[in-house]
Amino acid sequence: MADVVTLPLKTENMIAEVDGSIGWMTFNKPSRRNAVSLDMWEAMVDIIDQFESDPRVRVIVLRGAGDVAFVSGADISQFEKTRSSREVNDHYDQTLDRATERLASCSKPTIAMIRGWCIGGGMAIAVCCDMRIASEGSKFGIPAARLGLGYGAPGVRHLMELVGPSYTKEIFLTARHFTADEGRMMGLVNRVLPDAELESYTRQYCATIGDNAPMTMKALKRTVAELLLGEKGDMDVCAEMVQDCFDSQDFIEGRRAFMEKRRPVFQGR
Repeated sequence: MADVVTLPLKTENMIAEVDGSIGWMTFNKPSRRNAVSLDMWEAMVDIIDQFESDPRVRVIVLRGAGDVAFVSGADISQFEKTRSSREVNDHYDQTLDRATERLASCSKPTIAMIRGWCIGGGMAIAVCCDMRIASEGSKFGIPAARLGLGYGAPGVRHLMELVGPSYTKEIFLTARHFTADEGRMMGLVNRVLPDAELESYTRQYCATIGDNAPMTMKALKRTVAELLLGEKGDMDVCAEMVQDCFDSQDFIEGRRAFMEKRRPVFQGR
């Protein structure tokens, strides 16, 4: 097994590790159920930048430290300092939006591995990933209506793209907790696993994804993003990325491996 490499960060509340072809982003505040503070939102951008530029990383997995929570929400204990006035609130919201949009626009496949509570800010993070794999006991919800918080359009949009307008309204208007099975029914969750199988399944899933051609996956992600923009989507850039795939060494490798009945070894070029 490859050695795990820990990347340097400015906060101890986040951990970034490269383990083989997986980049692990860990929300590391188990004493507060991994509630996200301003420094953690800021670190997310740094981590994604490092993973995206690292050729070793084929798949990025987000997880929470401990067994209780993925992310239980924003760290409300800091709100008196970070959300007590319009000026500081604007800075907080801009930092949050920058982190979630950076995650949503990441060119590499992203998976939220969810065990336990995935509430508020946790949901904002999870819905920006490409896939969500959850343990059976996980709980989901957005309690904004119980806190008197307004919820920005970008966060609403990411959720609505997954579950549609009706379920989006139900999640926000009830502010209740939903089970993992309810999340799967809505389309919020891709897979639900017994707790003991969650990490091994996720690792196996990452291996399946990581064996595939990086340029193809990057082009697919960009195409989906552009299609979601409707008429504003840039179909020219999608066509260019598809052509890049056809012109790549990986396409040659894929063809040869298929004819030779062997596993392809893609280089991302």
